[in-house]
Amino acid sequence: MGHQHTTPRIVDCRLILNEQYPDRWIGRGGPVNYPARSPDLTCMDFYLWGRLKDLVYKSRPTTREDMMQRIREAINTISREEIIRAVDSFTSRIELCLENNGLQFEQRF
Repeated sequence: MGHQHTTPRIVDCRLILNEQYPDRWIGRGGPVNYPARSPDLTCMDFYLWGRLKDLVYKSRPTTREDMMQRIREAINTISREEIIRAVDSFTSRIELCLENNGLQFEQRF
């Protein structure tokens, strides 16, 4: 029931975007689709947040304070070398993306 009011807003939004940025706006249902794994994302998006989530949720947090403590501990366990490897990996992904003219490259990585 809550979704029935969403569609007209999306349509209105798309109409405005089409008017202001004809054939140039990026988004779901737009002239330029935004890829699920956009190369615009950083290594923080590709690696760090997932790694932190894995560390924090090894077991279910019990309280807000427990969650905050787990986040602090998780951040402290990630080494400088691990961050450097993530950045290097991201650089390799960008190079593969360029080599493939922006097309899919994950199977080569």
